Amino acid sequence: MPQVVRSRVRALHGPPPVAPMPRRFRSLADREAVAVLHRAARVLMEALPELTDRLVEALREQEPAYRSAIEADAAEIWQEVHHSLRHNVGSLIQPREFREAAHRTSRRIGEVRAEQGLPLDAVLHAFRMGGAMVWQDLVDDTARRHPEDIRLLVHVAADVWNFVDEHCGVVADAYRQTERKLAWRRENRQRLMTAALLDGTAQIAELPDAAAMLGLPEHGRYAVLAVSTARRAPHGTAQPPMTLPAGTDALWHPGPDAEFAILPLTGEGVTEPVAPLAGAGAGSAADEGGDTQPGGPAGAVDGDAELAALAAGLSAPPGSRVGISSVVDGLAAVGDARRLAETALRACPAGGGVVLLDEQLPAALVVSSPGLGSSLAARVLGPLDRLDPADRDVIIETLTAWLDSDGSAQRAGARLYCHRNTVLNRLRRFEQLTGRCLTRPSDAVEVSLALTARRLLAG
Repeated sequence: MPQVVRSRVRALHGPPPVAPMPRRFRSLADREAVAVLHRAARVLMEALPELTDRLVEALREQEPAYRSAIEADAAEIWQEVHHSLRHNVGSLIQPREFREAAHRTSRRIGEVRAEQGLPLDAVLHAFRMGGAMVWQDLVDDTARRHPEDIRLLVHVAADVWNFVDEHCGVVADAYRQTERKLAWRRENRQRLMTAALLDGTAQIAELPDAAAMLGLPEHGRYAVLAVSTARRAPHGTAQPPMTLPAGTDALWHPGPDAEFAILPLTGEGVTEPVAPLAGAGAGSAADEGGDTQPGGPAGAVDGDAELAALAAGLSAPPGSRVGISSVVDGLAAVGDARRLAETALRACPAGGGVVLLDEQLPAALVVSSPGLGSSLAARVLGPLDRLDPADRDVIIETLTAWLDSDGSAQRAGARLYCHRNTVLNRLRRFEQLTGRCLTRPSDAVEVSLALTARRLLAG
């Protein structure tokens, strides 16, 4: 009795008992069935070429995917089927000797068929057809030669079909692994080629392959969009950082400081005539009594109506800065478009916005040479720094509003909620402090560029 108690204590507090591994014991009928299976399989091995012919023909008739492969290279398919049957039928006779070789053969078939793009369902169907044909031949040979043993094959039927399922699993696993590798290589090649196009390092000889790989016309018209958001997506993400208008194709690529999109264009672009300049007036802006200045709205060249529609239809997160390049011709010029898009991006306001390069060329000139832009701002606007900051800011605000109003003191006053004479007085004071004449074209250009430089390059 004490011994029984101690055993119960160990059972409660000791490690749980480990169940013994199940062992399969074959009955006498099982062993006889295995012998029958081996005998029929040996006959099958001797007739392997004829079995290969029948299976290849069955594949041609019943599996459309294999039909095209057979028509392309019948000898290669025949050798593959023969090799697989030899190892698999051999595995029925000598499992230990043939098992690993049979697995290698099935893995290789899965890999090759994935590389060729043959559907996985077709490959698995082919394996099951082969398994069904082998089993039928085993049954037919036994029924013909030893009909009294046909009942014994029932004992090994599950083993044979489990063997077929096992190899279908090996094939499917190898196929999917290869498919993933191929997808990664394809995506990596596309990523590298896209980067080369944007960097301008793609070789001329590579452009036809790049066009085919990326689905882009080699000699089409392109623009590049650059976008910088407050919270950038992870590097390499497939998600674009913004929504483009419906029907707009774009090939996105992440950069270190911005996301880029190569935009294939379909329109021909629209060019509007430039309006004639009005006659030049005399005197300073402060002395001018009218609301219009020489060279009022003059019309501009619209580089591409398609890009203008794109810029108007963008949907970007708040605070995003977007730059759109000019139109370029051909994939070879995409690198130039990327540099133009970066210039447009630098011309974007710090708080966000969209800049179409062709519509902001003066600003693009300033940010293209920030050193010269800063020097210009200091030379033109530097005298204002002697004023009280609030007074200085009022003059700069008035000057900016007047330029944005095409030289109209009336409209500038409406923007600033003050009388037009107040605007004219502030402009006169600016001219006195800086020695600039706002009606002199060269001075007006310098003042405009200096204000742009101050806005874009501050800090």
